[in-house]
This record gives sequence, C-alpha cells and structure tokens, in this order.
Amino acid sequence: MQADDVVRSLNTPLTAPAYPIPSGTRFIDREYLNIVYRTDPEALRAVVPEPLTVGEPLVRFEIMHMGDVGGFGPYTEAGIAIPVDFEGEQGEYLHSMYLDNFPATAGGRELSAYPKVMGKPSLYVDHGTLVGTLDFGTLRVATATMGYKHRVLDKEEARRQISVPTYMVKIVPGYDFKPRVADLVRTQITDITVKEAWAGPARLQLFQHALAPLADLPVLEVVSASHINTDLALSPAKPVFDYLDQTRRG
Repeated sequence: MQADDVVRSLNTPLTAPAYPIPSGTRFIDREYLNIVYRTDPEALRAVVPEPLTVGEPLVRFEIMHMGDVGGFGPYTEAGIAIPVDFEGEQGEYLHSMYLDNFPATAGGRELSAYPKVMGKPSLYVDHGTLVGTLDFGTLRVATATMGYKHRVLDKEEARRQISVPTYMVKIVPGYDFKPRVADLVRTQITDITVKEAWAGPARLQLFQHALAPLADLPVLEVVSASHINTDLALSPAKPVFDYLDQTRRG
C-alpha cells in the first residue's frame, strides 16, 4: 500500500474500514418519537458549552428508527437535544446520542461531530402505545411512551421541529492528550419530506446511570410529543467557533 493510498483513507482498519466514504447519505423512512420536557435550568446550563446560550429550560428526548441509510442500513438511535441560541440563530445543541450500529456511531463521530456512543434503543407499538426505550449495557436508562396516532400534526410544524440548525462540539485529540481540534460545528437537515406526523399524550422516565447520565436533566414536566415519519438528508458539518483560538486569545 502506497502512502497516497493511506492518505486517501478516512478511517481504519485500512483494508476493512468501519464505514464507507460518504456519497450524499440519505435517510429513508426515518421515524421519530420526540418528547419535549421542562427541566432544571441550572442543570441545563451546566452541560451547554459557550458560546451557546439557553433560554427556556427545555429538552427534547428523541428515539429515531432509520428505515434505510446509505452505507449503514437500518438502525435505531436515541438522544437528547437542547434548544439553544447562537449569535441570534435558534437551534439545538446535540448533547448525547446512543446507537445500535457501530459503523454509524464511528462515522458520525469521526466524519462529523455527533456525540455518539453505543447503546440499545428501540421503537415499537404496544397496545395502542408508541414506546421508545434506551438500554445502556443491560440496564434501562430511558422509557418514553406516547399515544399512537392520536391527533394529526400539521406537516409544516413537524418539519419545523426536526429541521432546525443543530450544533455539536468536535474534539480531535493529539498524541500529547491535548486537543488538536476543538470546534463548535453546525449542520442542518435538508431535502426533507414529511410523510406522516402525529401528536398525543406522552410520558418520559429517565433512570440514573453513571455512564449514561440522561437523568442529570430531570423531567419536571412533559410539554409536547410528536411522532413523525420522514425522508431527509443531512448537510455537512461546518465549524462556526474555534475553542483553541479562543483559548489562545484569552
């Protein structure tokens, strides 16, 4: 293998990479269960990095089943997104994500900045109830329930809910265990088709876990819930703030 071949590779192992070179990844039949809840404002501010700011202390817990994703196939994902403001733009900060697919986990972290780790999320219907669960190892850390297709949700409102800009922190460590890259990055869902959208009553339980600390943002009140089925694409992530440059200036 020549040096040029190594440089052209995006990930390892070189002869059997964990994920393919991206070529306009599109998500077909991405099914969401979203539960927006009110939490403790101090706990929220403690986990959102500057220069992002938080307003109303809200959190969106999501379970997403990916019906088909180029290069990865179907998988399920769960996570927490926090409404934030960046230089006057309203968006969401992606706080944590848990997947049952290693290539999508590695690709999301390395190619972009998604805060992904391995977990065991699931989304299914049980006796007229849409159920989303998340296990970390053998332990349950989240259970979400929603009435299945109780009320039609306006498709424009559904599109608004899931297509806001999203912000993430990308950290690339160096060999001295100090970051070589430390950026706040921005991305956004594009080319979205909302196929179905529903609202209904919902509940969310989060359980304490040392390594999956979702319950550190406690559920004080469920505000809203939605069940949305879409096709969509993701824009490439782009840096919008350099933490290393800010540190050097400071």
